[in-house]
Amino acid sequence: MLSIDFEKDQLGNLEYSLNRELIRSNRSGSFACTTIIGCNTRKYHGLLICPQPMVDGVNHVLLSSLDETIVQKEAEFNLAIHKFPGTYYPKGHKYIRSLTNDSIPKLTYRVGNVLLTKEFLFIQNDDKLLVRYTLVEAQSNVKMRLKPLLAFRNIHSLTRANVNADSKFEKIENGIKLRMYLGYSYLHMQFSKKAEFIPAPDWYYNVEYMAEKDRGYDYQEDLYVPGYFELSMKKGESVIFSAGLSKAVPSKLSVLFKNDESKRTPRNNFENCLLNSAEQFIVKKDKKTEVIAGYPWFGSWGRDTFIALPGLTLATGKPKVCKAVIDSMISDLKGSLFPNIGGSSDIPYNSVDAPLWFFWALQQYAEYTGTKEKIWNEYGKKMLQILNGYRFGTAFNIKMDKNWLIFSGEQGYALTWMDAIVAGKPVTPRIGYCVEINALWFNAIEFALETAKLANNRAFLKEWKHLPGLIKDSFKETFWSKQKGYLADYVCGDFKDFTVRPNQVIATSMPYPVVSEQIRKLILDITASELLTPRGLRTLSPRDANYKGIYYGNQEARDSAYHQGTVWPWLVGHFAEGYLKVNGKSGLAFVKKIYDGFKETITEYGVGSISEIYDGDPPHKAGGAISQAWSVAEVLRIGKLIEKYSKE
Repeated sequence: MLSIDFEKDQLGNLEYSLNRELIRSNRSGSFACTTIIGCNTRKYHGLLICPQPMVDGVNHVLLSSLDETIVQKEAEFNLAIHKFPGTYYPKGHKYIRSLTNDSIPKLTYRVGNVLLTKEFLFIQNDDKLLVRYTLVEAQSNVKMRLKPLLAFRNIHSLTRANVNADSKFEKIENGIKLRMYLGYSYLHMQFSKKAEFIPAPDWYYNVEYMAEKDRGYDYQEDLYVPGYFELSMKKGESVIFSAGLSKAVPSKLSVLFKNDESKRTPRNNFENCLLNSAEQFIVKKDKKTEVIAGYPWFGSWGRDTFIALPGLTLATGKPKVCKAVIDSMISDLKGSLFPNIGGSSDIPYNSVDAPLWFFWALQQYAEYTGTKEKIWNEYGKKMLQILNGYRFGTAFNIKMDKNWLIFSGEQGYALTWMDAIVAGKPVTPRIGYCVEINALWFNAIEFALETAKLANNRAFLKEWKHLPGLIKDSFKETFWSKQKGYLADYVCGDFKDFTVRPNQVIATSMPYPVVSEQIRKLILDITASELLTPRGLRTLSPRDANYKGIYYGNQEARDSAYHQGTVWPWLVGHFAEGYLKVNGKSGLAFVKKIYDGFKETITEYGVGSISEIYDGDPPHKAGGAISQAWSVAEVLRIGKLIEKYSKE
């Protein structure tokens, strides 16, 4: 039994509790995110964060936080906590006795003889947060005061007190609705029982988000308080607060809460935590099914989608969702390229690997569903569209060269997944023949030939069947060094970059490997020796002079370390697969150790999930997004690989 619960001593220690965060989302892209004690430390924290299609289409923080105050015998006990310049106020965390995270988060507060619990969940199919308060113990009735703190701003920005904020509100059943600015959705705040709203417009000035300060960003903002709600509670009573983009029916809130809670998978073991986390990345918008790359600040990314898709859907037994995402992504295909970052009016199509990862994701889907014979008839035109673009040339100088390998790149652009840019220049430009791009290229053509053959498409077979052999020979000649015993990371002209990086691992995991088993074993050996950590693979060997073992500081400092030593969990999935392909059942113990090593991370950083990155140096502190799609996906996939090889 895995426990992701926290006790009084842990919750009261701000150094401990403020570095652990919770994320809960629905299936349309809205979410709630804060620390385990409810103190927001990021501009990306809030209790109701929703897309605003009439403003700019991206996520906005509407309800930042909710301050609860217990009033008993004229004494007030504020359960909230905020960071202001030089102090934390109020200090409600001192009343917290425990936090449990079984199906939903549940905080327990002790104030004298009053014992109060607070549970919250995001309704799966609605932009609505429900908070259930239960007065477990009390010697007399208790007055509860709830004060909403509002932001109404883009998730990437901060707001200040201003005269444009609309202080008007409209009374609705058991609550009010309001919007601070024209164009925004109305925020509906209601209770399951009658509550009095006392208007008292005010601003909380200079609320500080220390995580943003550490990241080198603006970190102070002003939050608007329209007033507060008051209601009375008796011992044993539960009251539900609803915050949403649509009206709630107060009399049905209790049933709604219970029904939605009953659908949740208990987070009582590592696998269930991963399953819950995986589900949160799948969202449906405008009849499209997308993958959110990571919480709390990423949107839908092409490359991340295809890399994460098999783990998020097939490893969780949801092939229909996998297909829905593939079909949604295909609708965004432009020429031979998929969008790198979605959700904006000016979508960049600058990812050289996303189309090739599409083939891999489709390949995994076909294998899982046993539908290879149908793939070409359904997706053959799009597959050919991509392959022809790469073969004959497309944007960003992406083209098959005279040596049958894919050359890509232009000055000022970073087209591979190592895409950090500092001062307008890519940290790892990798212009030329990139090792993982060409391993993916070989695999894509082989898969296309396999499905075309099943569909008896003789024209495609005739035109493409000679290429794999030529690519395989050229790949070895271009990338392999017998003296060094591993592959070059990229090659451009006479220059061969033999920096030890993890990209060559992709050549070991593909269904159609471009190099021999002996070479794959040597790749895995040097990867295990110099890059493998308990949290994934380093992006650069510590022996390299450019290695940066800590991911910290302002954006320039962080981006400089992003692919120069920082550990990425998603890469270890391909390492594990390559390792099992080479070693078979005898490699299971080693891979199980890697898998089990992630269990201890589930109570750290993004509680119940796996973060985007970790420091290259021990103790491998977590960083980046608190919950990352391809991190969760590839650990899930490792679990399935272990099951598969255990049966052989």
